[in-house]
Amino acid sequence: MTATLGRSSDHRDVATRVLRRGRDTVTPALQAAVDRLDEAGRTQARYHLGWTELDGSPGAGGGKAVRPALALLSATAAGADVATGVPGAVAVELVHNFSLLHDDLMDGDTERRHRTTVWAQWGASSAILCGDAMLALAQEVLLEAPSPHAATAARLLAVTTRELIRGQAEDLAFETRDDVGVEECLSMASGKTGSLLAASASIGAVLAGAPAARTEALHVYGHEVGMAFQLVDDLLGIWGDPGITGKPVLSDLRSRKKSLPVTYAIRHGGGAGRELARWLATDGDATDDELHAAAHLVEQGGGREWAAAQARRRRDLALDAVTGAGLSPGPTAELVALAHHLVDREF
Repeated sequence: MTATLGRSSDHRDVATRVLRRGRDTVTPALQAAVDRLDEAGRTQARYHLGWTELDGSPGAGGGKAVRPALALLSATAAGADVATGVPGAVAVELVHNFSLLHDDLMDGDTERRHRTTVWAQWGASSAILCGDAMLALAQEVLLEAPSPHAATAARLLAVTTRELIRGQAEDLAFETRDDVGVEECLSMASGKTGSLLAASASIGAVLAGAPAARTEALHVYGHEVGMAFQLVDDLLGIWGDPGITGKPVLSDLRSRKKSLPVTYAIRHGGGAGRELARWLATDGDATDDELHAAAHLVEQGGGREWAAAQARRRRDLALDAVTGAGLSPGPTAELVALAHHLVDREF
């Protein structure tokens, strides 16, 4: 069965244009920042970001650059020129990639986007140092921004990074616990995913010196979009099409990940939840039949329906935040389209 949160095709063209424009605007400044790193760090960062291959030849490029696009939109939504948001866009992308470099190492992932990860190619120590350098560089870029509000933006990013690390630490701790609650899981997702999207969606407005009510509305928008995105991502980790997600079918169950729909089913799914918990506690590789049976238990325990409903609720909270904040209408419409594009995915 395939489900969706909305008609994403209505917003796809606008969102695609916004993401492309954001990437084209930010990439030169991001490349200039990365060029400040030492030779080894620069080589690894450029490879990780998809700009080069291992042999030094040009790469195909990296991810969608959602966070930089949000940072630029937040500046224009606050009535500033797009250039005002560029330092913030560079900074949030550097922090995002710092977290990816460290996550790959902690998770033992040897591939990202079908390419060898930095730690697998250059070693764990190199990945740690490259990530640390990108994190420091993010603050450097922000503090050099030609804005009287650069220090405020830098503080926002520092608090955000602390929250991101909290979320990752909790995610790691959950792997060895069998008593994780839904609220704990939501708190973890708030730190690991919601915090950086919230900062991305407000940092341009902070650099523009926008009134607190407007920056807060954008912060809420980003946080709620991040939470909705994570909920849908967790649904895709079980019921997503491998041709779209790039992951094996039932991948999160295959790795026995305590995702949000799984946690909800265990805690609130009655007999189905208890059976699911027993299966998750078993060792060894699961057969396809066992994985499909586990997915059915998640659904039977209400995890799928709950996660989809929560994603819709979070998306609507995000849209309410920006449409009622008195922001510039053009960028607001693009924020709305981007929220739908990120959240209204099939699963």
